[in-house]
Amino acid sequence: MGRVIVDVTVANAYDVERCARGEIRSEEVRRITVQALVDTGASLLCLPQSLVERLGLVFQRHKETRTAISTHRLGIYATAHVQVQGRDCNTEVMAIAEDRVPLLGQIPLEMMDWWVDPVNQKLVGNPEHGGEWMLEAL
Repeated sequence: MGRVIVDVTVANAYDVERCARGEIRSEEVRRITVQALVDTGASLLCLPQSLVERLGLVFQRHKETRTAISTHRLGIYATAHVQVQGRDCNTEVMAIAEDRVPLLGQIPLEMMDWWVDPVNQKLVGNPEHGGEWMLEAL
């Protein structure tokens, strides 16, 4: 089984809203594109602290977080607009150490209805929904 790496475009959701209202130009929206490791063991989108700062995301709270090595107290920031392969969502972001790779976690994956195909090393539309983007409200 291989690693799944995807391009993720992340924008400051507040900037996106301001742009939609005509308050700022599209070029003024703070956004980045990163290659992220798809990690279903992670809950959120995880970005190195410097990228969180470049996006201008607002600190919300600290959260105890378990990693493979130990437990850490990490910052949670709001709110990012995330786009992956034509699907998008708004989500909180967890700041991680600078030497870590960005992680695309389970919550944004579920919000965008992506499933991980580790054999072919890619994301696929949820087969339970015929590959189409769907949300559930059961």
